[in-house]
Amino acid sequence: MAGVPIETPASLADIAQWGVIPVVVLEEAAHAETLGEALVAGGLPVAEVTFRTSAAAEAIRRLVARGDILVGAGTVLTVDQLEEAVAAGARFIVSPGLSAAVVRRAQEIGVPIVPGIGTATELMEAKALGLTTVKLFPASVIGGPAAIKALSSAFPGMQFIPTGGVSPSNLADYLGLEVVPAVGGSWMVPSTLVASGDVDALTQLVRAAVDAAAAVR
Repeated sequence: MAGVPIETPASLADIAQWGVIPVVVLEEAAHAETLGEALVAGGLPVAEVTFRTSAAAEAIRRLVARGDILVGAGTVLTVDQLEEAVAAGARFIVSPGLSAAVVRRAQEIGVPIVPGIGTATELMEAKALGLTTVKLFPASVIGGPAAIKALSSAFPGMQFIPTGGVSPSNLADYLGLEVVPAVGGSWMVPSTLVASGDVDALTQLVRAAVDAAAAVR
C-alpha cells in the first residue's frame, strides 16, 4: 500500500489496519522528510509523532502536508498539547496514561484517542469514559501478552494496543491475541537512522515490520 488519503476524523480501524504503528521521536522537524519517504516506500503510511521534543508539532505539519500518511501525536500529556497536535493536523492522539480531561477534550473535538493504562482500575475509568481501545504501557514491564489476556477476560469488548518493549521477537505473541488490533513500536524507525537521512535502511526496517505483522494477522 503506497499511501492513504487523509480524512478528518480518522477511525481506530484506520489507525490499526497495518498491525504496526511506528512511534517516532523527531529531534528536528526537517527529519520528517526522511521519515515520510521511508514509511510510504515501506508500505506503512502511518506515524505516531511523540511530543517528546519541541519539533513535534512542526514535524506533524510537514508529514500531514504530504497527503499520503495518517499522522497522529503521541506522548500527549495535557489538553494544551492535544489542541496543539490537532491544530498541526494530527488525526489521532495517543497518551502514555489516562487523563480524563485529555480524553474528554479529544471526544469533544472528535479526534480518536488511545490513552495508556496499566491496571484494572484504569481500565474501569477508560470504560466509564466510553473508550473501547486503550494502550497497554509499558507493555513489557507490566506483563506483556499475559497481562492482556488477564485484563481482557475481565473487560470483554476492550481492545489493547501494547507499546513499550514490543519488538520483532515478541510481535507475534501480541498480534496473535484477538483483542490486539495493532502494536506500537519504534524498532522500525530508530531516531539515529531518521536523523542520518538513511531512507533505504529505514525503508527496509519498515517493510520488514509490515511483513512480520502480515504474517501473523
